[in-house]
Amino acid sequence: MGTDEIKGKLHESIENIDDTEFLLTIKELIDRKYQSTDTPQLSEPQIIRIRESEKQIPRGCYYTDEQVDRLIDRWLKE
Repeated sequence: MGTDEIKGKLHESIENIDDTEFLLTIKELIDRKYQSTDTPQLSEPQIIRIRESEKQIPRGCYYTDEQVDRLIDRWLKE
């Protein structure tokens, strides 16, 4: 079995596991093996958008997690 096939099977399996403790154990194992050293590279438009968004926060121009959850629920019902 090749690496890509193993990854696919693991991904599928993980999607179907509802046991939080087991998933945390898997995460811990992966965290010990894989340490990402890559810093995400953002494009100039992404950086500009982030800066604009940060300016909106003090003015209260943002959605809470709960508000976003309600919006998504409404969209899914449409």
